[in-house]
Amino acid sequence: MARRQLHINVANVINPGSHPGAWRSPEGRPFGHIDVAHYHEVAKIAERGKLNAVFLADQVSIGPNIAEGPGFGVIDPVPTVATMAAVTEHIGFIATVSTTFSHPYNVARTFASLDHITRGRIGINFVTTMAEAGAQNFGLDKLPDHDERYRRAGEFVDVANALWDSWEDDAFVADRKTGLFADPARIHKINHVGEFFKIAGPLQAPRGPQGRPLQVQAGGSEQGRAFAARHADAIFVALQVLSEGRAFYADIKGRARQLGRDPESIVILPGVTLIIGGTEAEAIARKNELDEVTGQNNARALRQFANRFGINPDDLDLDSPVPLDRLEQQQINPQHQSRGFADAALSLARDRSLTLRQILEKGTGHRRIVGSPEQIADSLEEWFNEGAADGFNIFSDVYPAGLAAFVDHVVPVLQRRGLFRTEYEEKTLRGHYGLPRPESRFKKLLAQSG
Repeated sequence: MARRQLHINVANVINPGSHPGAWRSPEGRPFGHIDVAHYHEVAKIAERGKLNAVFLADQVSIGPNIAEGPGFGVIDPVPTVATMAAVTEHIGFIATVSTTFSHPYNVARTFASLDHITRGRIGINFVTTMAEAGAQNFGLDKLPDHDERYRRAGEFVDVANALWDSWEDDAFVADRKTGLFADPARIHKINHVGEFFKIAGPLQAPRGPQGRPLQVQAGGSEQGRAFAARHADAIFVALQVLSEGRAFYADIKGRARQLGRDPESIVILPGVTLIIGGTEAEAIARKNELDEVTGQNNARALRQFANRFGINPDDLDLDSPVPLDRLEQQQINPQHQSRGFADAALSLARDRSLTLRQILEKGTGHRRIVGSPEQIADSLEEWFNEGAADGFNIFSDVYPAGLAAFVDHVVPVLQRRGLFRTEYEEKTLRGHYGLPRPESRFKKLLAQSG
């Protein structure tokens, strides 16, 4: 039996870097997020490291802190991944789509097209959108409520899967002798009528090399976990503490088992933000330099932490433990805040030995690791071996320099330990994750009917 190995994506490349000072760093590229050459370079570096995929987040409104940096979601990830795929051969690409403000037919057609164009290297990250401003860009005064957004998302994914499956794999005949190009009996209407959508089908585009694109989800709420366990091939999650990582991992795998899914068919990928130096001291110095270049040190992180719980930042003391009772009493509004990020911050706050300043140093969203290549590899290996992760979505402090440091110095350590591939062995993104190509559901139904 082959040894289990890590799955690693690089994320947040639509930003200058994960550190807020990235765009102001001498290594930073203030306009890299709108420069196609920048994306090409990032994709090539990630492929050099044999990573699974480049992951592009998105949102459908301008970021609230645009004065301080570009934020994510500046340009559309779909054409961006297409151009990155054109200059690479193996690495996969995951683009984000809002199920609240998109239509499943258009999305299914676009991603079926991308699956063909990339020869099977495409994945889709389904999000429900939590930015109120997004609603106002689509003719609504406010977001639909949290439960409604997840009901729509569930129906959206069911419809998209049905459309991707509406062509059987052998529907194309191309028989020059008989003149039969495609067999209509193998192309099926889906005739979907639901709460949110009424779609006849079939899809215009035939099934791609993967059958269906790799499907990713990142919700941390109860509805998000239920959705992920039912639909996702990979789950992107914010976790800070190893014990809570193990609990989340076991919860999702258990939910999948109860739904009749193979738990091994779902890959759990916590996010980690990395600041890498040749030694721990060099990594700390690099972080300090990035902190210094922002000119505000902990101010932005403090504001984000306080806003996450609806607390006035002036009520918090950086050099004391946080008022845990106040945090736990706050009702996180899923209309505006991420339940997963709030839970990750709470997990740190429960350690009463930590001051708020120390918590902010660790990162209150995705876990931050500052250290040498060996220290980075040690931390990733611990979570992997302790049943808290199947791999990671890594965030580099500055792109592309931070990613190059990971590829050139951390990846070789993981490879020497037998934890990561030394060459690509599969051609598709599903293959990189060790996941099989699903059959068309219509073929299964026809076989069952006899």
